[in-house]
Amino acid sequence: MSPYSTREAARKLGLPSTTLAQYIEAKKIPAPDPVKIGPANVRAWTKEDIERVRELLPKIANGRKTRWKKQKAAKQPQPRAAVPHKRSKPKKKS
Repeated sequence: MSPYSTREAARKLGLPSTTLAQYIEAKKIPAPDPVKIGPANVRAWTKEDIERVRELLPKIANGRKTRWKKQKAAKQPQPRAAVPHKRSKPKKKS
């Protein structure tokens, strides 16, 4: 069983690799410890790590969706006070 890179793990999760990196940086999901390979630090993802993140993804609130929901709710017209209508003059009977 060979470990997966972050890009491969993101592909298996159905996410862009940048989104997965942002979730890791924001500490929304646990990431495996980095392993030093040459001059670079690489995260080696196992299948168990990927499945653990897959279970957490539905619980993560995606900021963009919540922002749009808030904006949509803000656009709702606010109820106004009732204003009495002017009555038209009664017609004269001839």
